[in-house]
Amino acid sequence: MQYLVTFLEGIISFISPCMLPLLPLYISYFAADNDEKTPKSKVFLRALAFVLGFSIVFCLLGLFAGTLGAFLQKYKTILNIVCGCIVVLFGLSYLEIIPLPFLKGMTKSHRAGSIAAAFVFGVIYSVSLTPCIGAFLGSALMMASTSGSSLQGVLLLCTYSLGMGIPFLLSSILIERLTTAFQAIKKHYNVINKVCGGFLIVMGILMATGLFDKFLGLLS
Repeated sequence: MQYLVTFLEGIISFISPCMLPLLPLYISYFAADNDEKTPKSKVFLRALAFVLGFSIVFCLLGLFAGTLGAFLQKYKTILNIVCGCIVVLFGLSYLEIIPLPFLKGMTKSHRAGSIAAAFVFGVIYSVSLTPCIGAFLGSALMMASTSGSSLQGVLLLCTYSLGMGIPFLLSSILIERLTTAFQAIKKHYNVINKVCGGFLIVMGILMATGLFDKFLGLLS
């Protein structure tokens, strides 16, 4: 269940208002050969290197969160309450009820022409991506910290990265066919933001009250 939640958070991060509109810019970066006929395979490999770059950074964050949570296991109840309240705060920010400026998006445009450059760009860009997807990345990290396991922390953030990375990879080879779908998503951002904010608030409440742990115990 934890992995399903973090995977969904990754997908939602991908369609966030400050990330999806810039997707054509990202794809143009992957096709940076000054050649309109850049092979799809080359574009895909660069996109894969980019996704791998930011995934490694996120997994390292998950390792840190899980390790910290392991040291704080004897304070698990307090940790759940604190982390749950933080996730609720993220949700209220997403609903624009409580503004958190540090969660606002940051964007830059880059170009490079190699797989290695795409990987480095993914590592560097994970830093500028963080404010853009901060609410859901923060939620995934809070979940990792309450897991009390370094390995589980890494796996949770790996799952989060997959949720954000898989749509990225599909978009790199299907960008022309997905234009209409992206436009429809952008038209309904108000509704999407409300649903996403509500999702975070519910998750935060479940974490803070310990109900999420109980639910996971029933599933296991």
